Amino acid sequence: MHDKACFNVSGFFQPTAFFLVAGAGDASHALIAFDRALLAAGVGDVNLVKLSSIVGPRCIRVEPLSLVPGSLVPAAYAWITCDQPRQRIASAVAVAHPADPSRASLVTEHSAVASKNEVEEIVIAMAEEGMVSRGLKVARIDSIGIEHTVERVGATFAGVVEV
Repeated sequence: MHDKACFNVSGFFQPTAFFLVAGAGDASHALIAFDRALLAAGVGDVNLVKLSSIVGPRCIRVEPLSLVPGSLVPAAYAWITCDQPRQRIASAVAVAHPADPSRASLVTEHSAVASKNEVEEIVIAMAEEGMVSRGLKVARIDSIGIEHTVERVGATFAGVVEV
């Protein structure tokens, strides 16, 4: 048994920065539409490792970086595909940063048949509520969203990439 002290076990990746990305795509198949959305977001040639929605303390936001093709890249993300022509779909993510910089930031994700503004409002509200659940005051919230009107099969993707 251990006490509640935080510790970093050697060998674990500890991100120091993050960036936000979003993209949309359309194709004849859902997988290709999703791939096109990833390419548009700048993360199409890496292997995304799904995160459970936390950005570590003191991680700084940076502009999107070029990533080494084939890399394992940690990301929290939202995505949706739809095969109904003329349907509007959207994805968004938000990062709520606590006033106390020693505490972790919270990521929220959402996708829906909706507008960019609608899903972005939802992720921001969820981020605020999640910080209340943690008893933390919000210093700021970063967010990104994207919408797409389906032609054949559409996809949207929004993510928080940690590096």
